[in-house]
Amino acid sequence: MLDFLKKKPKPQDKQETRGSQVCAIIPAAGSSRRMGSNKLLMELCGQPVLCRTLRVFDACDLIDGIVLVCRAGERETYAALCAEWGIRKPVHMAEGGETREHSVLNGILACGKEVGYVAIHDAARPLITEDIIREAVQQAMRDSAAAPAVAVKDSIQRVKKGKLTENVVRESIMAVQTPQCFDIDLIRAALTKAIEDEAGLTDDCGAVTALGQPVSMTAGSYENIKITTPEDILIGEAILKGRAQA
Repeated sequence: MLDFLKKKPKPQDKQETRGSQVCAIIPAAGSSRRMGSNKLLMELCGQPVLCRTLRVFDACDLIDGIVLVCRAGERETYAALCAEWGIRKPVHMAEGGETREHSVLNGILACGKEVGYVAIHDAARPLITEDIIREAVQQAMRDSAAAPAVAVKDSIQRVKKGKLTENVVRESIMAVQTPQCFDIDLIRAALTKAIEDEAGLTDDCGAVTALGQPVSMTAGSYENIKITTPEDILIGEAILKGRAQA
């Protein structure tokens, strides 16, 4: 278990109260079908994708611990990577589920009473920055739900039966990224209902908005890409090289 999840209330604490710590939930149980092999183990400028992701959360001062949600057969591999790349914060391994919603909920259920907020982040977004994490977490502490987003650059059209049918006003939509940050009680309830309803959502914000809870937008970054296909590795390396030269 995570060390920070083991802490017991002091004897004088007569009532159980939820804590204020922040836990990063990193879903890493996907199949990487579009990549052809485990993309989290692919190197990005000399470091595995997963390690680059974990190291940013490890360095962020607002994150108290990490829950890595993975398939049972990958636990030892990921634990070895954490040791090899010097992840200092406690990392707990939770079992992946049949869907992303199940996996994230398993990660949330692994958190103890010390955790009041969670930052749910795609394992395959290794170019996240501490500033993006910090702003989203702080906004969630104020509003219960927050996520980074960026404006959409392309023209957007609705499609029906392979035909463009309607223009969508670009200013009315944004591309939502991760980490998506929430009050832990809110997101636990939202995901539980989404699973019961078989909603088939693509992200955690969808589960929360389905309950009628708005999600505050914070500043994302066009560099905060998700590694999905082979060309994304090339793009990610170009971004990292650009940062090194800046």
